[in-house]
Amino acid sequence: MSQGNNQFDFNDRYGVKPARAWVKYGVVCAIVGGAWLLWAGLHHSNPELRTELISFITQDPRNPEIRYSIQRASGDDVITCTLTARDFDMNVVGQVEDTIAAGETYLERTISIPTRADAVNAGIERCRVLP
Repeated sequence: MSQGNNQFDFNDRYGVKPARAWVKYGVVCAIVGGAWLLWAGLHHSNPELRTELISFITQDPRNPEIRYSIQRASGDDVITCTLTARDFDMNVVGQVEDTIAAGETYLERTISIPTRADAVNAGIERCRVLP
């Protein structure tokens, strides 16, 4: 046998090919995962309803006021927001349901929450579109 520049390789001699079957599965997973990520990002970046707490005032601890904004996708939707007031130990001491009729798509509201004990803060628990 001559010893030329050719290197002897057992894989070539016995027909062993490199295992790259995982590449197909990896490409499929990347395509499916990328499509899901794109859908999730677009779907959740434009919610049907957005709320933002602007401020709350507790000058009267038995009757705090909350100011918040609501932006809805459709002006035809009727919305109910649950607003809560909490005491120093974070117990709910007052809760009110604020129903907003169909109309403008962007609103700012100021609501007073009657409480059973002194409140130190107030917030938006949740807002939902009524069926």
